Amino acid sequence: MKYTGNVIKYGDNVDTDVIIPARYLNTSDHKELASHCMEDLDKTFVSRVQNGDIIAAGQNFGCGSSREHAPIAIKANGVSLVIAKSFARIFYRNAINIGLAIVECPAAAEEISEGDKVEADLDKGIIRNLTTGREYRTAPFPEFVQKIIENGGLMQSIANGSF
Repeated sequence: MKYTGNVIKYGDNVDTDVIIPARYLNTSDHKELASHCMEDLDKTFVSRVQNGDIIAAGQNFGCGSSREHAPIAIKANGVSLVIAKSFARIFYRNAINIGLAIVECPAAAEEISEGDKVEADLDKGIIRNLTTGREYRTAPFPEFVQKIIENGGLMQSIANGSF
């Protein structure tokens, strides 16, 4: 699984309530959720995010509630990958369940800057900052996780008979 995109950068403890504010949880429409993604943290996110962009963030990304709405809102905006120093465990699992690629790589998350162009090969566990030329290593995804993400999520994987 390879991803290439421009980086949108956030800090530590980005919680699910700023990823998708609770006042919008009365819908399960992915486009509607996407339209409000990050609005309490970054009012420019929805207007500047491009299909394939990558979020880089600090520690504890996705802390807060256990709702799947947060990774759904991110993915529905076209974000292809989230790189963070660490993730809240339930967000990590929810992201994989809905088919959003995520990877913990503290060095990359720290050193990558807003607007950098990044390429990630998660099969090999390599992240390259194409802007600076820096390369980072991380653990590759296990094959079953790769399949879940490639299929668009856990439910699609089951429906496709991939398990």
